[in-house]
Formats: sequence, structure tokens, C-alpha cells
Amino acid sequence: MIYLDYNATTPIADEVREHMLPYLSDYFGNPSSIHFVGRKAKKAMDDARKQVALTLNCDTEEVYFTSGGTESNNWAIKGVALANRHKGNHIVTSSVEHPAVLKVCDYLEKEFGFRITKLPVDRVGRVRCEELSEALSPDTVLVTIMHANNEVGTLQPISDISIVCRERGIYLHTDASQSVGKVSTDVRELGVDLLTIAAHKLYGPKGVLYVKRGTVMEKFMHGAGHESDRRAGTENVLFMAGLGKACEIARRDLEENIRHCRKNRDLLLDLFRQRFEVFEDAESAMSSPKSDRIQVLINGDLQLGLPNTLSASFRGIIANQILHRLSEQLAASAGSACHSDVITISSVLEAMAVPHEFAMGTIRFSTGRMTTEPELHLAVELLETTLLDVTRSDLH
Repeated sequence: MIYLDYNATTPIADEVREHMLPYLSDYFGNPSSIHFVGRKAKKAMDDARKQVALTLNCDTEEVYFTSGGTESNNWAIKGVALANRHKGNHIVTSSVEHPAVLKVCDYLEKEFGFRITKLPVDRVGRVRCEELSEALSPDTVLVTIMHANNEVGTLQPISDISIVCRERGIYLHTDASQSVGKVSTDVRELGVDLLTIAAHKLYGPKGVLYVKRGTVMEKFMHGAGHESDRRAGTENVLFMAGLGKACEIARRDLEENIRHCRKNRDLLLDLFRQRFEVFEDAESAMSSPKSDRIQVLINGDLQLGLPNTLSASFRGIIANQILHRLSEQLAASAGSACHSDVITISSVLEAMAVPHEFAMGTIRFSTGRMTTEPELHLAVELLETTLLDVTRSDLH
């Protein structure tokens, strides 16, 4: 199996797995206990918090462990919105966010009457700062814009957005689930008040929510005083230890990982160019007549985007048909779904105005630490063979 779906999830790194093993056997204690095994568990938890803080360039008191990215997003958005309703009921987000953001906003709109503005994006999937600034109003309490898009890899101008928010006294949250370990996520440089981590995207378990000191938000759960009395519940030391180690490795190896992933992403694109007719903008793709060659449109911003992500839309192809045929040999993700002969295009591709005849054939390829050049050569061979088979079968 050639695995090119690292944006969906990553295997737990060997170093992380080895680091976690003692907490499955010897160091099983409750971190709140004062005896030896409790103290060992407490130290593991404290060390993990330091490792995360170093990765984000923040204080340990600003790191909160959660069950994952979805919980972190829910807590950040609901927590800030509900705790600041006396200031206003307006939230600004974008049309290309993950459902773990958009559905939370929809919930707040339906159940609490919040006004939600979903900003459009340009052809590469990026929010325009000018439009965001114009969307803000005196009752805006939160802006939530992802750092990197999970489907096409485009990076958002979070540092610029943070300046706009700071001038207006508005909280800024960014979902950085796809970013940590792939690009820099220094919260001081980004200027955010809250940031989400999903560790299963960086070869570890569990999740984190960074909360800047002084941020007013509601508790996530009520009970004992865990996580600075904001998220009750006995801590999951095993996963915290693993997450901390994963963040340590991500920080240590960031530049090498960027180089390795970009090299493989670029190789994949070069192989596409050798075998297919490749377009890098929708206008050129749509103005070009259909031909016998396989035509593919590249989505997103390859320069200001994740170094590991290549979103490719194959003209006149249904992505899931290709991935289904290759499911035993190649792992990647589709940007569309087919149900009862109805093809549903992802909201991200729709927001980017990717033409339907290309969008329905969108496949996201995401490389990782373990990806090799021979795997990429074989993957493209398998892909080309399958695409040609499907094209020929459609003609008969």
C-alpha cells in the first residue's frame, strides 16, 4: 500500500510509541496522587506541556490538552462566543473551514442567535484581509479562520488578520490542525488568541488548545480543577506523553520535514506533467479543448501552502471511482462524493469556483515523513493506468 493520505491521519512515530509504552504499564498513576506512580504521571504531563509550549512558543499555562481537533475547535468557538455575549453576537469565519468549525458556528446561530459571516475566498482558497476587515462590526466577538486548508493546502494570512483583530479588540482563533509539523506555528508571530492542534496529523495522539493568557472563555467541562479548572476530568497521561513527544519531534525536525515533503510533492507534480496535461488555473483549464490526454487542474497555492499537499482535479472523472479501484494499492482522499448517481462537490472546491467537470475528479495527495520517491513513481503509474481504464470503459 502506497500511503499518500497524511492530511487525513498519520501513523504514530516509532519514537512516540516507545515514549508512550511505560505509561501503559509502569507509570499508570493518577497525576493528582502524591505517591510515586502519581508523581511520575504528573511529571510526564508537565513535560508534555513544556514540549507543546516550546513548539508553539507560548507559556505552559496557555496549553490545554483535549481529546482532539474537533473538541479544541468546539471549545474555542463556543467558549469565547458564549462568555462574551455581553459584548456582541457576531462571528466571522470563512467558507472553506473544516466542519468542526462551520457546524459549531451554525449551532451558535441556530441555538443562541449569533450572526455568522462566512467570508468568500479567491481562486486559490485564500481569504482577502480587506473583505475580512469590512465584515467586522462593533458586535463582532470572534474571528475563526483556519491556518492551512485540509483539502488544498492553502495557507491563510493569519498574521495579517491578527493585526486587524487586535486593532478592534476581537478574539482570533485559528484551526492549525494541518499546520503543526509542516510549517511554523509560532503563536507570537501568528498573533492568535486561540490555536487548535490535532496530534494525529503529526504522528502522535490526542489534541491541544492553545489559549492566550487573559482570554475570556467558558469552561469546557465542569468538575474537579483539572487543566487550570477549565476542562475537568482525570488527565489521559498516556496520550499527553505521546503528544508532547510528537511536538518535540515536530519542532526538532521541522526544516527537514518541510524539505522532504516539498521535494516529494514537487516530484509528484513533475510526474503529473510528464504524463498528463496539467493546468494551474481554472481559466486555462476551461479554455483548453478536451483532448485524448488526461487533463488535470492543480488547486490551491503551491508557493504559499502546505509543502506536502497536492490537490489535483481530473477532467471528466469521478474521483471515488478511481480511489475505489486503487483502494488496495494507493491511499488518497477524494474532494467529491457520489451518492445515488448524484455527485457532491466539497464546499471548499465550490467556494474556490473549481469547474464542476474538474471538481468531481478531485483527489488530494498528501505526502509525509515516510514517503519515498519510488513510491511516488509507482503511484503515478498506477493512477495513469486506472484513469485510462476508466476513460476507455466510459467510451464503450
